[in-house]
Amino acid sequence: MAGMAVAGLALSACAAEPEPVADPGPIAIYGNVQTFEIAPVLLAAQEYYPGQATVHMGSIANLVGAPPVPGFGEEGEADVATNAETQALRYSVENPNLRILMTVTEGLYRVVARRSAGIESVADLAGHKVATIPQTSAGYFFKLMLEKEGLSYDDIEAVPIVPLSGMTEALANGEVDAVVIWEPESENAAQVLGDDLIEFSGEGVYRELFNLNSTAEKLADPVSRERIVRFIRAILDASEEVRNNPERAQEMVRARGEFDAQDVIDSWKHHGWTAAVPDDLLDVLVVQEQWLAEQADREPRSREQLATLIDTSVYEEALALGAAE
Repeated sequence: MAGMAVAGLALSACAAEPEPVADPGPIAIYGNVQTFEIAPVLLAAQEYYPGQATVHMGSIANLVGAPPVPGFGEEGEADVATNAETQALRYSVENPNLRILMTVTEGLYRVVARRSAGIESVADLAGHKVATIPQTSAGYFFKLMLEKEGLSYDDIEAVPIVPLSGMTEALANGEVDAVVIWEPESENAAQVLGDDLIEFSGEGVYRELFNLNSTAEKLADPVSRERIVRFIRAILDASEEVRNNPERAQEMVRARGEFDAQDVIDSWKHHGWTAAVPDDLLDVLVVQEQWLAEQADREPRSREQLATLIDTSVYEEALALGAAE
């Protein structure tokens, strides 16, 4: 009888084993691998997607056939691409087929400044040189921070520096008095200043929505759609690991971005590993569209027009697949 019980347990264990997931085929992912926000994507591609997934340096430009951004991309066609919501809005003006599928990560920005330059508040940045890139999500964040103090970009001197590592160098050399950019350059800038550091959090003002994007055409194709659904499922599972045990993801980010390991750890807290569709996604697009339209001297798109850029159907299909065993 004991033998029969053991055999029964063995049969039960065999029956409980999940069916292997069929290989949906290769998927090409493009994103800025020199950001921490991409961590769940790197982990999903290497450990969770049930096929070949390759992450290339790039952006939404690779989705819509636009030239790569100098210093931030390489040639190639993407199935999906990551970018902040700012760039989805920019590219979708000429490419209304662009679709935002989900938010992978929320980037929590800050202003890093030199206290000895007489800076005790954001208002004190007036008249100072600030390393930032106004056309990016970091630039939009800084705009909001300035507006809270009744200021604008006209009140400071924006200094765009590429590669971004040059921002820290410029701060160290006294060429600028503040840095407003994503991690890890914010952390590097903070370390350079040491005891002379003063920083201003953007909590409650703005958080970057680092989204996964594709196109209406790729979502309409059954083959590419299945790959995208499976990759989103992989991101959901990878994000769970990132939230609870970030070590593997941190090492992938360090290796791909050639970062210092301690910088990765120190900057990790400035991100939210959400892997979801925020309730206010459309609201964020509507408000930011006003700023972008003014910059481009065009009419802002309506809320109804912007709503067409969001397609969460593949995200919902991925949720229905359930967590990886």
